Amino acid sequence: MTAEFIFVQAPFEQCHASTLVELPNGDLLAAWFGGLREGDPSVAVWGAQRSKSSWSKPRRLAREPGVPCWNPVLFRDRRDRILLFYKYGSSPQTWRGAYRTSRDGKTWSPPSYLAAGLLGPIKNKPIILSNGDVLAGSSVETASTWQCWAERSSDQCLTWTRYGPIVVPGVPYGVIQPTMWEVAPEHVKMLMRSTQQIGFICEATSVDGGRTWGPAKPTTLPNPNSGIDAVKMTDGTVALVYNHTKSGRSPLNIAFSRDNGISWSPPYVLEDEPGEYSYPAIIQTRDGMLHVAYTWQRRRIKHVAIDPSAAFKPPQHGAHGGSP
Repeated sequence: MTAEFIFVQAPFEQCHASTLVELPNGDLLAAWFGGLREGDPSVAVWGAQRSKSSWSKPRRLAREPGVPCWNPVLFRDRRDRILLFYKYGSSPQTWRGAYRTSRDGKTWSPPSYLAAGLLGPIKNKPIILSNGDVLAGSSVETASTWQCWAERSSDQCLTWTRYGPIVVPGVPYGVIQPTMWEVAPEHVKMLMRSTQQIGFICEATSVDGGRTWGPAKPTTLPNPNSGIDAVKMTDGTVALVYNHTKSGRSPLNIAFSRDNGISWSPPYVLEDEPGEYSYPAIIQTRDGMLHVAYTWQRRRIKHVAIDPSAAFKPPQHGAHGGSP
């Protein structure tokens, strides 16, 4: 495992909510939001590109006049087009969805704005289903309700159809920020951040490509009301990055499942010092490596590269189960 800061000095006071994508040429592109503080109108989407062994200086990728930007999400479609989704607005209760596109991560289209009622991927990358459709995990936050949604596109992200909500029965203020993977064609597993009232990562399943969902229910993996992300690797193993605690945002951990989230390996530690290490993003690049980016004390974004075959060897049977 190797670890590095994407930047040491930057033209903003705070940063949060990073995202990663592998570019067609093999470089990594990272993005995050940064500004005076979360929710301040100065907050824009920033990014940096890693070529060979170093990261470029941060540069601004998106900004909306007079309002902050939130939760960028990078995604590469089957045509090798890079999409940068982000939210903009005074708060999560009022934000809207937007995106820009690029071929190389350096030059970007003007922003396009999602239709009313659509927010796009709210924190984590979309997935490409077996039939080529794109499925994005979204969520809505109001003063009294947290609920997840799925947004599906059959035309390369030009238009979307929204499905849901996905909720924990009897808990209206429940789950947001889903991450997903395809278990088998049209069979999708979703994991979600939950409130501290629940205290555990929640899960839900769809067997029709995200059009209908079973109820969300707690797993036995703790969650301190903090973001998570997962990726299904080429060998079928699922890697999950999360805070294995019920309070605070340290430690930050990674765990593995060989049975699509029914059971999990013991959590390996990525960070365990006091402070905040949160909002991870995880991808697998074409060389098989895992790459994780996350918030480091709200001052920097950290990048960790993991060789799953050498650094962490998941056992055949996990020690931490799925649903209780």
